[in-house]
Amino acid sequence: MRPTLSVPALSGTLALTACAGTLDVATSNATTTYQCESGILIKAGYPDTDHARVEYQGSTYELTIAISASGARYVGGGVEWWTKGSGPGSTASLFVHLDDGSSGAVIENCAAR
Repeated sequence: MRPTLSVPALSGTLALTACAGTLDVATSNATTTYQCESGILIKAGYPDTDHARVEYQGSTYELTIAISASGARYVGGGVEWWTKGSGPGSTASLFVHLDDGSSGAVIENCAAR
């Protein structure tokens, strides 16, 4: 069973770890909108195969590809974005990224629109 954390409890933490610069997800070559179980929308842009830009609750995170057993895993700014599949219906999860390099608590579970 995975621990669950409320979004309000994490929003302050995530805001502190967001990239200082402003990144426009909409300008990347491939932008996907994900509908999360909580009702929140996450936008993710993939400017190249090694990077993702994830827009979540008013903050944008610039992430770098990381090792994964399956799917694509991106980390940075204290969060982790893990996608599986492509196109509508593909899945993605946003996690807290722990200092030891492992995945922490699930923040959001989502599906591409």
